[in-house]
Amino acid sequence: MTRLTGKQESTLTAAPGRTVEAALIHPTLILLALLALPLPGHSHDGKTLLSQDTFDSSGAGWETACQRQEISPEFSVDLNKSMTGRGSLSLYGASNSSARGCWRKVVEGIEGGAFYTFSAAFASTGIRQTHHRVFARLEWRNAQGGKIGNTREYPPQNGITDGEWRFVEHTFQAPESARSVALELFISQAPQGRVWWDNIQLIEVRPPPHRVVQLATVNCRPGGNSSVAETVAEFCAVADKAGAQGADIVCLGEGINLIGVGRPGGGASKYQHVAEPIPGPTTEALSKVAREHGMYIVAALGEREGAVIYNTAVLIGRDGEVKGKYRKVHLPEGEYDQGCSAGDSYPVWETDFGRVGIMICWDSWFVDPARALAAAGAEIILLPIWGGNNTLIAARAIENHVYVASCGYDVESRIYGPWGALLAEATERPGVAMVEVDLNYLPSCPWPWPLSDTRHVLMQASRYDVKIPELER
Repeated sequence: MTRLTGKQESTLTAAPGRTVEAALIHPTLILLALLALPLPGHSHDGKTLLSQDTFDSSGAGWETACQRQEISPEFSVDLNKSMTGRGSLSLYGASNSSARGCWRKVVEGIEGGAFYTFSAAFASTGIRQTHHRVFARLEWRNAQGGKIGNTREYPPQNGITDGEWRFVEHTFQAPESARSVALELFISQAPQGRVWWDNIQLIEVRPPPHRVVQLATVNCRPGGNSSVAETVAEFCAVADKAGAQGADIVCLGEGINLIGVGRPGGGASKYQHVAEPIPGPTTEALSKVAREHGMYIVAALGEREGAVIYNTAVLIGRDGEVKGKYRKVHLPEGEYDQGCSAGDSYPVWETDFGRVGIMICWDSWFVDPARALAAAGAEIILLPIWGGNNTLIAARAIENHVYVASCGYDVESRIYGPWGALLAEATERPGVAMVEVDLNYLPSCPWPWPLSDTRHVLMQASRYDVKIPELER
């Protein structure tokens, strides 16, 4: 279950705290941005199973846990450090690069199928990339006290800070057979690191509301036109069909002011011939359709800003306003040959139904763009694409646990689910494909080894500290 509510439409960067439009994103900032996802719109109006901010030398009901004594961190209760109350649970890496262990407490009274919000505060020193080295984990247990499959939960950092204290928080649904949960507060492989845990809560909450989105893509490839306006009109016509079918957001193609536009003396246009300002004539045409149907539109076009030309995608809001733009980061040589310049950031936007990001064509061949967007909170990635590889597009959905809607010319226009399942395909040209998705209730894991809240599991395990020397020369 992803975590976003609200009605704002804004651009977010991949920086500690709330995510906003980022400059070229370093992997560490990507992870910080992922951990800055906002909380679900739940009321904490249920039963409080645990609320603890005071600790004594005995650990106040918490026990220490480690797989082997040889890799045990040093455990202590620090009576002199706390956020509120008195004392905190401390772990130290003990100058051991393999040290890994946790404070653990089993909480009874879990009801199978109910929703629970877990939160905790932590402070740390001597630790970089805390997503991997400082984390909380929930392990659901059945009536006999046994672990239930592999359904471990990793609440992410929520981007809020209070001085030196940061917070992990998330809402989870307990498995039907769960009757208790083990709360675990970790330090992992941080030899000179120390962490303090405090303000630990587990509260039953109401189920999250459904967050349904009508997600659409189109199949449209204009040709034989003598002007940009003719080509753009064809895209507007098929976008109009998507709007008439009730789309909340529709993905159009790449270079919609370029494809199918001929030159007066013969031959095809290039980006330097058609590039225009944003806002400009093409976005004005798209805005009219978006406003008429009250839907979002994503499309890529040649953009000119002063002397510079970009392959740029725009997000048009329901009100017809340009909410933001993404300049393609990975350019093939053919676009450099047309005088285009590369972008340098991966923006994410908050819409009235969730967070969206955009890739363009060749971006889909690289792991970094989709990873950056997902880390900054994107739940849906829109992909205007000339031609490409569907296997790679599906992989971007799987590895980041997001929906991906692509609109192609030499590759199919498709919508993939978070597990890579093909949900819809626009087979007619021109034509529309649309699917209803619920961003608060993602499809369950189809594999025999479930990964629970998959995005947080994968990001928690990511090792951005392992360098690739060949790429750092």
